[in-house]
Amino acid sequence: MNRRAFMQSAGLLATGLSAQPQTGAPARAAIKPTLMLEMLQGSVEDEFDLAARAGFASVESLRQYAAWSDADIARVKKVCRSTGLTIDTILAQQDWKKRPVSIVDPAHRDTFLADVRQAIVYAQKLEIPNISLTSGLAAPGKTVEEQYASLTEGIKRAAELVAAAKLTLLIEPLNSLVDHPGCFLTSCVDGLRLVREINLPHVRLLFDIYHEQIMRGNLIRTLTQAAPYVSVFHVADNPGRNDPGTGEIDYPNVYRAIRKTGYAGYIGMEYHPLADPLASFTKAVSGLRAAVA
Repeated sequence: MNRRAFMQSAGLLATGLSAQPQTGAPARAAIKPTLMLEMLQGSVEDEFDLAARAGFASVESLRQYAAWSDADIARVKKVCRSTGLTIDTILAQQDWKKRPVSIVDPAHRDTFLADVRQAIVYAQKLEIPNISLTSGLAAPGKTVEEQYASLTEGIKRAAELVAAAKLTLLIEPLNSLVDHPGCFLTSCVDGLRLVREINLPHVRLLFDIYHEQIMRGNLIRTLTQAAPYVSVFHVADNPGRNDPGTGEIDYPNVYRAIRKTGYAGYIGMEYHPLADPLASFTKAVSGLRAAVA
């Protein structure tokens, strides 16, 4: 049985995502534009300064946070205070394509959970509410059923650690057609089903609009039904992973659809600007705010 056939049989590829959100879902604050630091270059001070000038409320980090020493953390906290920014999300699995941290492979469980524990330490020191995960690469020699069972078990184990730290765990599906060949969990349709099946209030979905457009499209219908389970949306246009408005996605319509759901969490810019980064990200924040006003 291939992955798509298994997901279909498990109800993970159903076209109607009509179930209601689990009780006890976190209350929502205002929509907050956020920026992935890895889209920038320069010192921490320069990156935060640009984010603040562009109008962001917070930032996120995939990798660079894990290299911060205690002295760096103290400096980052000072920069947060001076710019008024927070850090909302970090990715637990550093270099996940190169290291044995795939959640779908039981043999990777110890190293995966070690990454989660390390991320929790940074999250607590920097007052970061969310830790994100990717399923990781598919496990050679394992059936789809075995990998899905390992994915579910691994997330539950990580969720125990995150819940004890009073944080939230975010599951992010990634496209396997362009950016991440071999990734196991590749669509927010499947990710939503997984989050609903695990059914823990501190396990949520990170909905990357760019990845979902590549894998499935049908963005507005899927995000409308997923929104009650989402804590962060990510933004980039397709093709190219560049500025919203430079590709095929009608972002004003997408933003309005998100707002119509009542969602009011983080919407993050995770794209490579085609021109001056400050001008690009300022325009992106303004476009977001105008659409959801």
